[in-house]
Amino acid sequence: MRLKSVYILMLTGMMMLTLPVRLFADADRGYLKGNDGGEVQVIATGETLSLDRCIEIAVKNQPNIIAASYTVMANQSKIAQAASANYPQVGFSAAYSRYAPVSGGGASYNQYTNTASVTQNIYDFGRIKTQVDIQRLNANASSSDLKSATVQVVYNVKQSYYTLLQTIKNLEVANETVEQFQQHLKQARGFYEVGEKAKFDVTKAEVDLSNAKLNQIKAANALRLARVNLNNAMGMPYASDYLIEDNLAFQRYDVTLKDIIEKAFKNRADLQAIITKQEAARQTIELKKKDYYPTVSGSAGYTWGGESFPLNSGWSVGAQASISIFSGYLTRHQIQEAQSNLNVLKANEDTLKQGIIVEIQQYYLQLMSAQEAISAAAMTVRQARENLDIVNGRYAAGVGNPIEVTDADVTYNNANTAYIQ
Repeated sequence: MRLKSVYILMLTGMMMLTLPVRLFADADRGYLKGNDGGEVQVIATGETLSLDRCIEIAVKNQPNIIAASYTVMANQSKIAQAASANYPQVGFSAAYSRYAPVSGGGASYNQYTNTASVTQNIYDFGRIKTQVDIQRLNANASSSDLKSATVQVVYNVKQSYYTLLQTIKNLEVANETVEQFQQHLKQARGFYEVGEKAKFDVTKAEVDLSNAKLNQIKAANALRLARVNLNNAMGMPYASDYLIEDNLAFQRYDVTLKDIIEKAFKNRADLQAIITKQEAARQTIELKKKDYYPTVSGSAGYTWGGESFPLNSGWSVGAQASISIFSGYLTRHQIQEAQSNLNVLKANEDTLKQGIIVEIQQYYLQLMSAQEAISAAAMTVRQARENLDIVNGRYAAGVGNPIEVTDADVTYNNANTAYIQ
């Protein structure tokens, strides 16, 4: 079933490249760090996990998704930070000082100063609005980054899940091979003891069994490593022992390469993120251009102070217009920098699109190849099984030789392994 596994992984890859992210419900089983730092069980020992269940756990626990989520929250806070400049800025200050002359005479005295003030932006040629728009676009881009991180986590889980399933099947083949060679060794010893076969048959069967046991050990270790990788993909390195569902079902996926590429360009979150960042870069250029224009603000204040109580008081109201006359060409160079950043993003978009096309072409060709080869691989397994049964029958009847048996066993096991993978 090698071809089956390849087929499913290729299909998974194409789906991850073309489909929007799907978020799953919060997990309620497995091992997590609680708010108090203790372990919280969320995967029950011996539980059978479906692929969707594994994805559900990963979406909840993967640090990459958690980090991306907080990045979204941080960027959303920046929207409100930028918008705060639209509101009145209210302040208050209080000061006390004591003056004591050291020469020339004169009396010591206290000085009290208290000021309440309010300032309000009146008109800034859209600076604040543009800053808010930029932060909103950045927040949207980070949301796309979150979706992209989630899609990658889902893909990693699917890949690890099917790899684990493949190693389970491989171990089953290895176990079956050991049983076959144990039976062959038993037959060889029986024939040797009654003088019908030479010692060579026994020795050959023992060597074959030893090699089969070595492959069994390797297959068991590969399974353990695959389980570690799935645990890591789910964000749960210390997960309890569990089982997984066998869902290596073959289903044709009929779609054209053109359709897949169009879907990818429409739905890829990382591509949407870079397009959104381009719009933010354009707004940044417009923001820098506004530095050529003045800003107008109003202010009001109330002050009371003096050397003794009751304090003298007074108020003030005013308006201010300010504009930079010359700043050493700072604004010009800032605009050039913003334009260059936009050009970088455009080039990155082209690079990403080319990479998407290459990825999809690779997955598509591998998928088509696997679809064509699966039926042939299944036929090979059946033929190899029939051949093995014939050879075993010949040897049991005393007319076969151990080399035929070994060759038939190897052929059958290789066919099985190829079909699994």
